[in-house]
Parts: sequence; C-alpha cells; structure tokens
Amino acid sequence: MLERTIAIRWRDMDAYGHVNNAVYLTYLEEARDAWVQEMLGTVTDTWHFVLARVAIDYKQELTQDDERVLVRCSLASVGRASIRTREEIVRRDGSLSAVAESVIVPRDPATLRSRPLTQDERGALERDAAPSG
Repeated sequence: MLERTIAIRWRDMDAYGHVNNAVYLTYLEEARDAWVQEMLGTVTDTWHFVLARVAIDYKQELTQDDERVLVRCSLASVGRASIRTREEIVRRDGSLSAVAESVIVPRDPATLRSRPLTQDERGALERDAAPSG
C-alpha cells in the first residue's frame, strides 16, 4: 500500500466552501501514479499505463479546515490485461472522505491499444500482493 499526504489548496475549493468533487480525482491520481511507479517502475516503462476506469464513492466532504488528506492506493486485483486498485482519501481525524476503485491498463505505444501484462509486470504485482512473514 502506498500512502501520500496531500495539502488541500485554496484553489481546490468550490463556491460551497468544500473541495470540488473533480479535485478528488487529482488527489487519487497523485497517489495512484506514485503507486504504479513504485510497483512497476523497475520492470517496465510506466508511461505506457493508462487509466481506463475510476469510480468514487464520496463519504464526507473536505474543507480548507481539513488542511491535508492522506491518500492510500493498493492493489485490489490483477487481470490478464488490467490492474484494479482500491484507493481511499482519509481526513486527519481518520475518517473516510472518499473510496475509489480504478482500473489501469498497459498500452502498446505503437498501436495505442491495450496489451496483456508481461510476466515481469505480473511478477512485480504478485510480489506486492503476497503476504509478508
């Protein structure tokens, strides 16, 4: 699991005084991109992984008074040609502000089409998913 602390900026606010719903995508992206780099950066060019799907369940609003959030990204599952992640945005008091699920796919840079995960990529992801002990 990767965790990233992100400051809530004044520009993240909307007219209602809370973080705009679209900004949650930016918070999630920052953590997800770092997670992909950490998991796969030693075995593949992570530039060729793209977001295919994201779903967000908003649980509790964020305001400027929250100051910062903790964003978590972890592996949920691995498919033949996709990676599913679980992501959370957590307030300073530990409560969930949002829960998300994303699907990331590797893409062939020549054809710009999705491709199956390589054995090296799959191995790196499986090592992360294996229980430590």
